[in-house]
Amino acid sequence: MNAEDNGLSAVGVDADDERIYRDLLRHPRATLPELAERTGRTTVALRRGFSRLEALGLVSRMAGRPVRFLPIRPDVAVAALISRREEGLAQARLAALALLAETPRMENLAPEELVEVVQGQAAVVQRFAQLQQCATEELLVLDRPPYAQDPTQQNVAELERLERGVLVRGIYDVSALEIPGKLRLAQESAAAGEQARISSEVPMKLAIADRRTAILPLGTDAAAHADSAVVVHSSTLLDALVTLFEVLWRSSLPLPARPAEGVAAPAGSPDPELFTLLAAGLKDEAVARQLGVSLRTVHRRVSELMERLGARTRFQAGLLAARRGWWGEL
Repeated sequence: MNAEDNGLSAVGVDADDERIYRDLLRHPRATLPELAERTGRTTVALRRGFSRLEALGLVSRMAGRPVRFLPIRPDVAVAALISRREEGLAQARLAALALLAETPRMENLAPEELVEVVQGQAAVVQRFAQLQQCATEELLVLDRPPYAQDPTQQNVAELERLERGVLVRGIYDVSALEIPGKLRLAQESAAAGEQARISSEVPMKLAIADRRTAILPLGTDAAAHADSAVVVHSSTLLDALVTLFEVLWRSSLPLPARPAEGVAAPAGSPDPELFTLLAAGLKDEAVARQLGVSLRTVHRRVSELMERLGARTRFQAGLLAARRGWWGEL
């Protein structure tokens, strides 16, 4: 099935029904037997599909015999479905507010209700997504492996929060940026507005929404790390997690910006990608993978850079290069 064949799923149209609607758009005056012959469906299946499409306002039944259905213009029909869905969402929000009035305030919760345990990788992923979506002012994130989701895929939900004006601050552990492609994703998030820093001392994954709710892994070993989590609500424990983030934030270093495409490097500056990786604290092997060169080439380039800057370590070389204005300041 082509991905675009289910483009109306967001407004409640089944994939099979959407294909019937598309067939009717291409052959608007076709009878049921003619459509059945063209599509390989039975007339019974078509009648059921058209019944559902008629209820959604995508088709209308024409008068007379044989039975024919007329497709409603997609822009008109889909706009009506969207409006109906938005009305339903608005009603759901009002219902949520009514339910909230019946919910005990956090300060009145029993101690055991201030912490909830989430089990199962799918449940952890869903709970993290909910926490992100609920953030309206601020989202604080500690990022390090292992991951419950593919770390090479961009966090679209975070980008949506940034577009809505939510302040996002993230601290990436050096080990996270050693994953191929992860540094680029972090820099894309930073370009979208995330305040990003790096540290070699991130103890765990953590996300805090509006300083009211946090989620962090429950297991300590890698196998169980993504299979269970703890959700912490407003409490002294949550205050401690916020303080932990702020302490790490003050001791971490800004994520080096990625060189802008089409902008020439300052005269005499080294490979901008190289010192970006160095400033991120990546090991030589990880730098070689990111640049697609041999380990020997990395060693040679790093030695040349350290000698030019008078640096004692790779990390220091990256920072000194950035502070000199070579592709951004830290």
